[in-house]
This record gives sequence, C-alpha cells and structure tokens, in this order.
Amino acid sequence: MNIYKYPERETWKDLVQRPQMDVSQLNAKVSDILNDIRLHGDEAIRRYEAQFDHAQIDQLKVSEAEMEEAGTLVPEDLKAALRLAHGNISRFHEAQLFEGKKITTCDGVVCWQKSVPIQKVGLYIPGGTAPLFSTVLMLATPAKIAGCGEIILCTPPDRNGKVNPAILMAAKIAGVSSIFKAGGVQAIGAMAYGTESVPKVYKIFGPGNQYVMAAKQQVSLHDVAIDMPAGPSEVCVIADDSCNPAFVAADLLSQAEHGIDSQVFLITDSATMTDQIAVELERQLNVLPRREIAGKTLENSKFILVSDMDEAMELSNLYAPEHLIIATKNYDELAERVVNAGSVFLGPFACESAGDYASGTNHTLPTHSYALAYNGVNLDSYNRKITFQHLDEQGVRSIGQAVVTMAEHELLEAHANAMRLRMKSI
Repeated sequence: MNIYKYPERETWKDLVQRPQMDVSQLNAKVSDILNDIRLHGDEAIRRYEAQFDHAQIDQLKVSEAEMEEAGTLVPEDLKAALRLAHGNISRFHEAQLFEGKKITTCDGVVCWQKSVPIQKVGLYIPGGTAPLFSTVLMLATPAKIAGCGEIILCTPPDRNGKVNPAILMAAKIAGVSSIFKAGGVQAIGAMAYGTESVPKVYKIFGPGNQYVMAAKQQVSLHDVAIDMPAGPSEVCVIADDSCNPAFVAADLLSQAEHGIDSQVFLITDSATMTDQIAVELERQLNVLPRREIAGKTLENSKFILVSDMDEAMELSNLYAPEHLIIATKNYDELAERVVNAGSVFLGPFACESAGDYASGTNHTLPTHSYALAYNGVNLDSYNRKITFQHLDEQGVRSIGQAVVTMAEHELLEAHANAMRLRMKSI
C-alpha cells in the first residue's frame, strides 16, 4: 500500500485520482463488436460466446428444464440466504414507492406527477471469476416492485454452456422474465438493439468490466438508457483510534478481492492505527483464496494520515467513494457531514459485505467519483415521472396574460397566440 502522512491540501486532488488507462483501443474494439451484433444478431452472439467464453451455444435463452435443474444444484442454506436477502431488499425498496399529489398552483391550475414503470429493462450480471448472483437480487427486485413489464437478464455461460445455478435461482426468486446466455459487450449490444432471441430493452442496468462499461456508455448515446456511468469498484474507510484494526483490514480486503482494478482508500487521524491496520492486512491477505487479486489491488491502495476528523471528512467528500465506511466512535456525527458517497456504513459492525448482500440497500452504486452527481440504483431508477396539468377558464384568467407576455418577449408568437385565443374565448 501507499502511505501518505499529513499531505498538503494542494496535493489532495492528485490523491483522490483513480488509476487511469488508455481506452482508445478498447473503445474501438467495443464499437466493432456492437456493430456486428446490430447487423448479425444471434449469430454474432454465438460467435463471440465461442471466442470469449469458450462456450458453444445452440439456444441463447435459458430453458425451463435448466431452471428446474438449477433448483436441485443450489444448496438449501444458499437458497435460504437468497430468500432472506430478497425479503430485506424488497422491504427497503417498497418503502420508496411514490405517491403523487395534485397541487393547485393557482386558481384554476392543477398539476401533478404520475410514476410510470419502464416497460422493458435489461439486467447484466457478470460471471467470470465471481458470478454475482447477489446483483440479480439487487437489480431484479426493485424492477419487479416498480412494475416493469419485462425484465430481461443476460449473463455469460461457462464452458459447458451452462449458467451458474445460483444466478438462475436468484432470478427465479426475484421475478426475472427471461434469461439469456450472453456475456460482455455482446450482451449489452443484444439488449440495446434486440436480436432474433433477445428483446430490445429501454434501459440497461448492471456492473461489468471495462469492456462492459464502455459498451454501456456507447449504446447510451443513441439507443438505450443506462443506470449510470461507472468504473472499477472502490471503498473508503474513515477510522480513528477506537476502530478495530482487524475489522478495517477485512473491509479493505473485501473490496480488494473484487478485481485488480479496484481501489481501497483509508483515511485516519491515528498513526498507531495506520501501522496496526497494515499488519492486519498482511496477515489476512496471506490466507485469502483470492490473495493474488487482492494483493495486486493493494498496490493501488492509499493510506492517508490526516490531522483530524474535519480533514478526514473533507478529503472523503472530495474522493466521493462508492462505499464509505465510518469506523469511528462518533460515526453518527460524521454521518451528518457526508456529502458525496454512494452508500455509507456506520459503526464497527456495518461492514460493506452487509450492504453487498443482505441488509436491504442496493449495492449497484456510482464509482470513479460519479457519486459527486449520481446516486445508486433505487426504485426511481425503474420509473419515469410523467407530469400532468389541467386548466379551466379560471386557470386561463390566472396565468394567461403572464404566458402571453413571456412568449412575446421570447419572440415566440405561436406560443403567445395559443394562449391568446383561449383568453379571447372566455
């Protein structure tokens, strides 16, 4: 890890920078694949599945027989865990249901909003080194609660052409409509454009590697909405001398094992804790099955020793982390000062893992400092707000002249005339 002691404020902007990479060649390759999917549909998907996932796929759609088989392969304790997590995620997102109110803005003018679910949504679930069945629950559960008519899921198969059974079980629990064997860029293209098998959707959700993120951003320019721009996953831990160094080290490592492009960030006002946490990191790292990945991630990690918690909060808000863990004795006080973060975990027992799986909050969050302007996935992500208004004759009397005056000053005579005619009619 990289340790910075009492850095000068003028260096903070450099400290919060994420690792950068040249994506020009990557974007060109992604564009070529997307164009191929647009032109050749299912045939192109099968070709890329053979090339990238080393799977020969005859039928892209997961069959009912495969769904039933998955039910026999998932252990009962995992099924119970999935149901518990689904219940908590449901309760948290059901509390976000929107109730529109009719507002009389002035005599004779009534305005209101209606929340309308997106009819077709697409969910991308990575496979790779860690099949993220938890993300199925995070994305499909609020989509079902929102009332989305069609919930499409794409995920890469293994070399035998099979989808991870836990992903299928989570999809069944959460109410996914259809599941397709497609990974990476080809999956994003399939949902953005539609193919012979995969329906076109109106909005795509889900995490992925740099190729998936580039594909989502490219299709969002003209063809489909996406949940948010994103980059590699990250965590920031704010710790003081009251923290449990073993807990903090475990939290840093749970993020580090995601992938070598992840980043972990520690801010503390305790030099003693910096040393103790570093020792714990090494001890716990050595026994992790994914220690090579986590160890590589730690090369990009930053431990920053600051003067006090005022500096810690200021630096954290500048960093705008995806996950923020406040492991201090006064976490409630510091929580009130959080301005930029995707999801916040308070106190010694609120590990990031709780939010990743089963506390109820959504783990699909803005990364790469996008928390400065974006929030994570929530129920509103699956809805559109449509505004309505009704004017009667009194409404025309109330605002008619103001409308005409403003339109005339903007030199939009047709606008003025539309209201002027109504004013004359009464």
